[in-house]
Amino acid sequence: MFDAGLTVAAAESCTGGLLSGALTAIPGSSAYFLGGIISYDNKVKSGILRVPAELIEANGAVSAQVALSMAHRVRDLLGSDIGMSVTGIAGPGGATPGKPVGTTYIALVSGGFEDVRHFCFEGDRAGNRASSVREALTMLLSYLEARVAAGGAVTAREAIAL
Repeated sequence: MFDAGLTVAAAESCTGGLLSGALTAIPGSSAYFLGGIISYDNKVKSGILRVPAELIEANGAVSAQVALSMAHRVRDLLGSDIGMSVTGIAGPGGATPGKPVGTTYIALVSGGFEDVRHFCFEGDRAGNRASSVREALTMLLSYLEARVAAGGAVTAREAIAL
């Protein structure tokens, strides 16, 4: 999957390391997976990942803006080619007005490319977490396939077709 020598790092909140676990379940993953940061608490998001606290306060920890910031920051901190993040409300509690249980944002960034997607899963806690990981892996695979098809680089316009 990473024949081009690309590396990936993950910042996870609601998945609590499941995305990193899925990536490292593949033999040889040390060739492409640099590591992850589980930023379950907002203090870790702002303290370790350095997501601006103002961004979290203005948009909520479960938002497109925070997901993108998390992905950029983990990419920068770990020095990877690709940064990914997942932030959401797995349930059963945690819902807020406008953000029901299952609300999830997944972001992927690489160089000048960035993509963030919103999901509203309808499962229980385990199902919402598993769905988040599945969608993140699908997003990563789509990005890599588009990158290969584009000869090594993906523009925002090419990614819209994913």
